[in-house]
Amino acid sequence: MKELDLILKNIKNKELQPLYFFHGEEAYYIDAAVKSFENDILEEDEKAFGQTVVYGKDTNYAEILSLAKQFPMFGNLNLIIIKEAQDLKMGEEETAAFLNYIENPVETTVLVFAHKNKKLDGKKRKLNDLLKKKNYIFLSEKMRDYEVPKFIQEELKNQKIQTAPNISFLLAEYLGTDLSRISNEINKLKLVLKDGEILDEKLVERHIGISKEFNVFELQKAVGSKDAAKAMKIVFYMGKNPKTNPIVMTIGNLYNFFSNVIIYQTMIGQPQNAIASEMGVNPFFLKDYAEAARFYPLKHATRIISILREIDLKSKGLGANQTDDSELLTEMVYKILNVDKTKVKV
Repeated sequence: MKELDLILKNIKNKELQPLYFFHGEEAYYIDAAVKSFENDILEEDEKAFGQTVVYGKDTNYAEILSLAKQFPMFGNLNLIIIKEAQDLKMGEEETAAFLNYIENPVETTVLVFAHKNKKLDGKKRKLNDLLKKKNYIFLSEKMRDYEVPKFIQEELKNQKIQTAPNISFLLAEYLGTDLSRISNEINKLKLVLKDGEILDEKLVERHIGISKEFNVFELQKAVGSKDAAKAMKIVFYMGKNPKTNPIVMTIGNLYNFFSNVIIYQTMIGQPQNAIASEMGVNPFFLKDYAEAARFYPLKHATRIISILREIDLKSKGLGANQTDDSELLTEMVYKILNVDKTKVKV
C-alpha cells in the first residue's frame, strides 16, 4: 500500500500532520501505522508525558479534544492515539466540535484515530469532505484475493525468506485475505527456518499445518476434476480431523470455487485477464476453473450452489438434522460428484 509506505516514511522522518484518521475494513495497515506512531515519534523518556493512548469505548470526543488542545508538558509534541475509534459515539454536537478542531488544529498536537474494521459513516458527509480536503483521512481497504500472493511474496522478501515456486499462492489459498494472520505466520516461519533454508510445500505443511494431500484446496482440485476416488479419500481424512478442517471453511471454499466456475462459464470467450478480474482471482488459477467447467456445465454448477446451501443449513442443525460433520462432508462431496443425478431441496 503506497499511501501507507509514504506515511510510515514521514513518521520516521518526523514530517507530521496535526491529524490522521485511519478507517476501513483492513485492520493490518491501520495497526502498522499506529505501531509506528507509538514507536517512532517520541523517545522512551518522553512518552510518559507526551504520549496518550485511549480507547473509543472508554472516552468521548469532548475528552479527546480537550486533550488535543493541551500544550506539551515537556518537549515539543503531544501525541494522542485513539484506538478502536469506531466505538466512539458521534452525534451532531460531537461532529460540530470535531469539525471545528479540524479547521483549527493545535500545531503541537498529533491526533491519531484508528477506526478499524469499517469505514467512517458515509452519512457524515461534512466530516468526510473536510478530512479529505485537509488530507487527514486514510482508507484501508480489504485486499482482493488475487492481490494476496503478491503481498505474501513481498512479506517473504522483506523477511529474507527464500521460497520454492508458487509458495506465495499456496499460502494465499490457505491463509485467505487476513493480512494480520498472514504476517504472523510469516514471522513464525522466519523464527523456525534455518539460514539458507528454502521454504517449500513440505516446510509449509510442517510449520503451518497444511497437509499436502488432505486439505480443502486439494479437495477443491479433486472435485473440480471429478476425481471421485481422490475426493472421497480426502473428505474421509478431513472428516476425521474436524478441528483442522472445519466444515464451515470447506463449504465456504467450495461455494467460492463453484461461484467462480459459474462466472467462468458465463464469460467463456472473453480475455483471460477480464475473467480473472471478475472472479477476483489471480490469472494463474484460471486453469483450475477451466478444468472444472469441462465437467460442470452451467446448470450443474448452479445446482451445486444449492447443494452447498443445503449442507450448510444441515451443519447448523436446521431441519432437526442430527448428522455429524464427517457424514455431512461425505454427503456433500458425493452429491457434487453426482450432481447430474442429484435432486436438491430448494
